[in-house]
Amino acid sequence: MEVGISFLGGLKAAALFLFFAFLRSFGFALLSLPFLYASLVSLLVSLASHPSINFPQLLGKNPDGSFPMWSIIIFSTYLYFARAFFVIRRLRSGEAPYSEICEGVYVGGWPSSLDELPPGEPAIVDCTCELPRRPESSGHPYFCIPTWDTRSPGPRQIESAVKWACRKRARNRPVFIHCAFGHGRSVVVSCALLVALGVVEDWKSAERIIKERRPCIWMNGHHRKALEEWSKHRLSSPEKNGDREIRTALNGSNPTVLELTCLKTPDKIFCTSCSIVESHL
Repeated sequence: MEVGISFLGGLKAAALFLFFAFLRSFGFALLSLPFLYASLVSLLVSLASHPSINFPQLLGKNPDGSFPMWSIIIFSTYLYFARAFFVIRRLRSGEAPYSEICEGVYVGGWPSSLDELPPGEPAIVDCTCELPRRPESSGHPYFCIPTWDTRSPGPRQIESAVKWACRKRARNRPVFIHCAFGHGRSVVVSCALLVALGVVEDWKSAERIIKERRPCIWMNGHHRKALEEWSKHRLSSPEKNGDREIRTALNGSNPTVLELTCLKTPDKIFCTSCSIVESHL
């Protein structure tokens, strides 16, 4: 049985409510109120993160990685608990903050400081809905697909993140994909990206490669189902070793044959995974 955030959130809500009732029964009515509030927040998170609802927008994380003031006020007990839990678990595990899974592509946990970012000023794909973008990384290109812990980005979110990351790799910029610990949500997107870049033929092979480089990854049924759906419905086909897909793009009036997943001409970038031609700035 896979234990997800909705189940754990429900347990937390029940424990906090019991503590509220315990304090109230001994006459500590005022002291018990914060525990009642925290219990209600945990219950709301538990419901919103249930697979049948799956509403990470509840926390209000903005596309730039920040949280609005109303979210910080209402969900402070959950947001700050998540950050504290992350720090404690990171210190106890001793795991590397990130791992390079192929040239220029990194997967890892939430970068709480610049020291926990890969080298080369990477573009960042953030798969969390509960952790903020740190001000120190504000100068880096950033793309956010808010997702609950133990849940998976949807196929459309995966595809949009892969397209964005592929365009960054076309400019030779490293890409760093992260969730809270670099074990689940970020691995889903990383698997899809390796397929799109032609490193592997399917996401299962990608998972094996990532596990060799980051042994603690763990994908559950939600993650694998999302990757299966993405694999079935994606618009483009990955490059195969020894049989590269050839695409043609117009460079001015002369047709130019472009090869590989993401390629450059003097003034164009063509990404076969994204099916997009962009100006090379």
